[in-house]
Amino acid sequence: MSENADRTTMSTNDFIKGLWKENPVFVQVLGMCPVLAVSNTAENALAMGLATTFVLLMSNVLVSSLRRFIPKQVRIATYILIIATFVTMVDYAIQAISVELHKSLGAFISLIVVNCLILSRAEAFASKNTISRSALDALGMGVGFVFGLVCLGGVREILGNGTIFNISIFPDSFQEWIIMILPAGGFFTLAIWLLVFKTSNLRKA
Repeated sequence: MSENADRTTMSTNDFIKGLWKENPVFVQVLGMCPVLAVSNTAENALAMGLATTFVLLMSNVLVSSLRRFIPKQVRIATYILIIATFVTMVDYAIQAISVELHKSLGAFISLIVVNCLILSRAEAFASKNTISRSALDALGMGVGFVFGLVCLGGVREILGNGTIFNISIFPDSFQEWIIMILPAGGFFTLAIWLLVFKTSNLRKA
């Protein structure tokens, strides 16, 4: 019973840690290129977050299942090849679903291949743990990444366009903060969220 309880606790921790304690955006500060570039709207942020989560989950599962067969000397090259395969699938899927969304995300879909979040989870976790634990770790980190992107994209879209997911939430008299949908607004919003997370963690400590 105690062994099963320990496994359950371990599995729960594998998932939960990515949501807050080790959030990839606000704690580990990983994948800043897409985080700042595509978070000008909540829709773009959500799409990029879900795409990254899919690639992270599938690559973690495959790396974990092949970990005993991948030579150490070529492990990084193998991980990148695995990640690139799933990124290509995501690229074609987004293009088939919405050409407009694909254009909005642009080259940043392809850049998921070099997202340090995905490669770091493959090297640090999936290559050393079981498939189930690797999947939970990927889901937790992926959901945490989506959360971070949507937080940024939501704030920037609300203040920059007066909308959220293209739905107007302010009267016509609202004056948009154009700077929020520009690169400077991304850095400013990220700084505020980092401050919120840091303050919250310090209070808990």
